[in-house]
Amino acid sequence: MTSTVKSAYWKGFRDGAPFFLVVSPFALLFGVVATEAGLNVFEALAFSVAVIAGAAQFTALQLLQNDAPVVIALVSALAVNLRMAMYSASLTPWIGAAPFWQRAIAAYFTVDQTYACSIVAYEKNPEWTVPMRIAYFFGVMSPVCPFWYVFTIVGAMIGEAIPPEFGLDFAMPITFIAMIAPMLRSLPHLAACFTAVTCALLLTWMPLNLGLLVSGIAGMMAGAATEKWRDGHRAAPKEAEA
Repeated sequence: MTSTVKSAYWKGFRDGAPFFLVVSPFALLFGVVATEAGLNVFEALAFSVAVIAGAAQFTALQLLQNDAPVVIALVSALAVNLRMAMYSASLTPWIGAAPFWQRAIAAYFTVDQTYACSIVAYEKNPEWTVPMRIAYFFGVMSPVCPFWYVFTIVGAMIGEAIPPEFGLDFAMPITFIAMIAPMLRSLPHLAACFTAVTCALLLTWMPLNLGLLVSGIAGMMAGAATEKWRDGHRAAPKEAEA
């Protein structure tokens, strides 16, 4: 590994290190809630290894806990994680020329933190070579993803030690509120949230918790439509001035 590649790796490591403070308690909570839902330590870890996506894991776990079919849980989790497809498309121009095995690893470890840090670093450093970009990506991943597994195990072990009568059902909605609230920073975000919440309340009658899936799709459509309307509204005065 050349010095420039090593430098890119350690820069990524430093940029990703602060996310440890977010990932560790989140994974810990997932391990605890997974145990409360009936999973053992190995099953909770396997869940995190297979999915490695917090929001999708909590969504699938909630549906499975409510006796929804596995297919519904999988489809709902995939819907929650649709943003990963956009992440991948955005990263392709930067690391698409890397060897297949590196791209495969990067695809697996593409999460919010690795994507956000990497895309910003790539745009700031367009002169980086592909090996340097891959090294940076892996650097960001190193203090983030492995600890998702470690703290899932710790949370599951703690969860097994908590008496059943203590019940942790409240942790699920609180977790989602904590994840979503900081993201409501614009009109499209608010429109998506309001639409999804309203639909979820109105569609509770749907079987197999399908109301959750429909509400999520409706929220995304509302957010996209609002963003399109906002962009068009902003462009209109500029066209009038021209």
